[in-house]
Amino acid sequence: MASPPRRVSSPLLYSLASLPLFQALPIYPSSFLSLLLSRSLSSSSSSSSSMAPQEAAASVAQKSSSIDEPAPLRNRVTVVGSGNWGSVAAKLIASNTIRLPSFHDEVRMWVFEETLPSGEKLTDAINTRNENVKYLPGIKLGRNVVADPDLVNAVTGSNMLVFVTPHQFMEGICKRLAGNISGDVEAISLIKGMEVKMEGPCMISTLITEQLGINCCVLMGANIANEIAVEKFSEATVGYRENKEVADKWVQLFSTSYFIVTPIQDVEGVELCGTLKNVVAIAAGFVDGLDMGNNTKAAIMRIGLREMKAFSKMLFSSVKDSTFFESCGVADLITTCLGGRNRKVAEAFAKNGGKRSFDELEAEMLQGQKLQGVSTAKEVYAVLSHRGWLQFFPLFATVHEICIGTLPPSAIVEHSERTPK
Repeated sequence: MASPPRRVSSPLLYSLASLPLFQALPIYPSSFLSLLLSRSLSSSSSSSSSMAPQEAAASVAQKSSSIDEPAPLRNRVTVVGSGNWGSVAAKLIASNTIRLPSFHDEVRMWVFEETLPSGEKLTDAINTRNENVKYLPGIKLGRNVVADPDLVNAVTGSNMLVFVTPHQFMEGICKRLAGNISGDVEAISLIKGMEVKMEGPCMISTLITEQLGINCCVLMGANIANEIAVEKFSEATVGYRENKEVADKWVQLFSTSYFIVTPIQDVEGVELCGTLKNVVAIAAGFVDGLDMGNNTKAAIMRIGLREMKAFSKMLFSSVKDSTFFESCGVADLITTCLGGRNRKVAEAFAKNGGKRSFDELEAEMLQGQKLQGVSTAKEVYAVLSHRGWLQFFPLFATVHEICIGTLPPSAIVEHSERTPK
């Protein structure tokens, strides 16, 4: 295919109005059951004496069968991931499983094993102190959270899987899990990013469904992990495809008095909002690093929201306009542009005139956490190039070009030679 027109910078302050719409009953000893049955028969002797023999026998049979009737299966949860947000998710979930009868108390959390400076294994530290001392220090996760460095062992027996890792690791995780998940299993992704393949972009929820053969919902929202960890009020959105009962179960699992979760039937819209806002946050960081002011930052956020909506609807016509007004949409965009890690590192990048790489700044500033915005910008750019859409998304395109050093940080607000049609 032909290369896109060479661009020295991109127009940002313009309208996109002309674009296309874009889950076992406790095991009692047999002696206990006999005692229970005898008491039941004794308590009913006075009433059964006035019954006909057939009625008394029916009554006894009914009570006996009710004793043998199994209780509903309880759901078992595993959190796949143990970073900052994964640890907070485990804390939220553990506070609910311990009080809800439909869930096993224990919440397993898969940990990518690391050795701490003290020589202690991260998994041991978490299980000993009930705290992720590296990624969420000072916060107790709940005594029912059990860290496990063995991925397959961590998910074995669980029927609710919560995926919350950097998106670039998900394909490898799915390959390791393939063939090790069986039965009626549901998944939810808290991962903000996507995979770009030759055949086009692949959302993480789709990757999980295709490689593991399980349904996958998504949870996104204005969720800075450290604030939720100290129980400051926040909201989130669960996106589901068809089965609202499954979505309601996820809502029940995550909801607390300070974390309000709402379900909507729009997986792609919810997931793309959570993915694309990190690109806009990089742009907002450039603005902050160059001390351009709040008006400029507000303009960048507005343009970013329009490009988020347009890109989402051009990829998936099923995406709903209303999704962008949920927590996963405009609220997540605002909070990420004001206080997220992507904005923070992008600010440092701009202050250094782009002379220090994002990899270097990430290693220095995030203590093992990963940026999502830079890699997502690259993935989005690949989609735009392949489909000939670069001219329609100047903000997304410019962010990537600044990240790779083709353009200076100041290009975030400069005009291009080409006007979008």
